Amino acid sequence: MKLTILRHELNEAIQNVSKAVSSRTTIPILSGIKIDATFTGVTLTASDTDISIQSFVPLETADKRIATVERTGSVVLPAKFFVEMVKKLPHEEVHLEVGERFQTMIRSGSTDIQLAGLDPEEFPVMPTVAEDQIISVPGDLLREMIRQTVFAVTTNESSPILTGVLWNLQDGSFKFVATDRHRLASRTAPVESGDVRFSNVVISGKTLSELAKIVPDQNVLVDIVVAESQVLFKLGNVLFFSRMLDGTYPDTSKIIPQTFKTELVLNTKMLSDAIDRAYLLSREEKTNIVRLSTMEDGSIEISSSSSELGRVTEQLEAVQLNGDPLRIAFNSKYMLDALKVIDSEELFIGFTGAMSPIIIKPRDHDHSLHLILPYRTTN
Repeated sequence: MKLTILRHELNEAIQNVSKAVSSRTTIPILSGIKIDATFTGVTLTASDTDISIQSFVPLETADKRIATVERTGSVVLPAKFFVEMVKKLPHEEVHLEVGERFQTMIRSGSTDIQLAGLDPEEFPVMPTVAEDQIISVPGDLLREMIRQTVFAVTTNESSPILTGVLWNLQDGSFKFVATDRHRLASRTAPVESGDVRFSNVVISGKTLSELAKIVPDQNVLVDIVVAESQVLFKLGNVLFFSRMLDGTYPDTSKIIPQTFKTELVLNTKMLSDAIDRAYLLSREEKTNIVRLSTMEDGSIEISSSSSELGRVTEQLEAVQLNGDPLRIAFNSKYMLDALKVIDSEELFIGFTGAMSPIIIKPRDHDHSLHLILPYRTTN
């Protein structure tokens, strides 16, 4: 293999695929990036078996020459050094040549680097995905749906299915759900889906966080292909494969109350700021407990206390307050996580009693819903 490629384009492709490089692996080949050079372009691939990312660099675009391939071939280079090295190269042109036993020479300007490459034959083969079930979703919408749900997945590996976000698509309604059994976040959006429908597609929260980083900022469409055990995301010249999590996601619809004994409408930012201040004290006790009480004058009180530091109490004017008087305790960190992703000036909070789930929804629309289980406290 012998080629010349522009550093900027090479670096961009490396940054995209490096998100799939396995950092903790006993299989040396998985800690590398595979480079394939053909007379149509240069393809970079990385995989940790759960996710695989492939980035294609064409030889030229409409306005410039990007790469010249003198001799086709493949090599796997150690990602740790290759990623950092390419960033620091002094010249815009990078020459790569693979010699015997995959010894690779990288030249840029007056810099010469030799890297010990690995046999590309040992690199895992990319998954084959049947493209029957395919939908296109605007990139900014996909990123937003991930951001508004992924924080609620569990980090506890003893419930592997709950480390992922559940995807369902029925009749053009695309829904994400995440829960760690203490809280739940869901987001729904209408999409053009034709006859495509699927259910119980669960994708790891970590994978979706990595995907969100490479979804382009511009409002480009991302093609999503759902196959038997894999989901493929097509982002321009980047292919992002993700393995689905095994198992059946629990039915969460039964735990969401439809009627409420107490209903509250509040300004999102004012509530968020008040809980943030109360959280400062509650986190000292490591419980994050904050209490919310309704007052007779139609306002609400937010409070938290620490046996060592003292107490915070704050009163907020409610935009609207209906129903029974209420005093409830909850995890302020969970509440803040939900409030951060609510894109509405005012929000609705529904309560069905001090020990029943708290429901939080934006006031402007019904695309998203958050649920938090309250704490049982002695007082």
